[in-house]
Amino acid sequence: MTAKLTVVRSGALTTVQDHGRRGHAHLGVPRSGALDAAALRLANLLLGNAPGAAVLETTLTGCALRPDRGVSVVVGGAPCPVRVDGRPVAWGVPVRVPAGAVLDVGGVTAGVRSYVAVAGGIAVEPVLGSRSTDLLSGLGPAPVRDGDVLPLGAPARQPALPDSAPWPGPPAELTLPLRLGPRADWFTPGALRTLTSATYRVSQRSNRIGLRTEGPALERVSAGELPSEGMVLGAVQVPPDGRPVVFLHDHPTTGGYPVIGVVAEAALAVAAQAAAGTPIRFTPG
Repeated sequence: MTAKLTVVRSGALTTVQDHGRRGHAHLGVPRSGALDAAALRLANLLLGNAPGAAVLETTLTGCALRPDRGVSVVVGGAPCPVRVDGRPVAWGVPVRVPAGAVLDVGGVTAGVRSYVAVAGGIAVEPVLGSRSTDLLSGLGPAPVRDGDVLPLGAPARQPALPDSAPWPGPPAELTLPLRLGPRADWFTPGALRTLTSATYRVSQRSNRIGLRTEGPALERVSAGELPSEGMVLGAVQVPPDGRPVVFLHDHPTTGGYPVIGVVAEAALAVAAQAAAGTPIRFTPG
């Protein structure tokens, strides 16, 4: 039998995430998956897991877990204090947690989302090829709650692995390369200049669906509305209040508000760690 984790403290929002559900947008199913994909891969690498093995993604306040047998874990992503039965242990490197001990992942000291990877991965039942929690559609496991028991997979037998790796720090300022379109013509020339010259800030209303912004409103040429059309990861949609919203992994697959531009997927991982108030600049690219 493989190990299990009991959730002692679930935190503000802790979800199971892996590489996500790709290829199902035509069915109305969002991508989901870890918002900080680089942190997912690095944490799994340090344990010898497959790059997309399922982990726990915490939000701001961390979580606490108790394994029923000894396991190796890595806590990465947003920096935070980590303790095993009250004793401080290292963040960002493999740590052994004995059977019955409590792994406490504390609140972030910077950034937003920490990742808890366990050797063997979180082995909840996959749905449409992914174990990820999707907050928009409700597919996959529900966000974890106190008392939940999570099964683990069997640890892989691997050659010697690195015992540490460089982790990128959360951004002090977020720079997002933006390709204009497909509905940039719905906005005034002044709005396009504002978008690529003004400084916005990350709104505290941001979530896994979208990075919401605070800053100058973008003026439309027309007050009409579009029929719903397909939305992609990184689409920058402008709702009626004029403040851009960058679609993240749990975004809807269709929408009627105009998309002024699209941010490349490669630039979105750092957005996962941009705390409320972080300055944002959109740059043509």
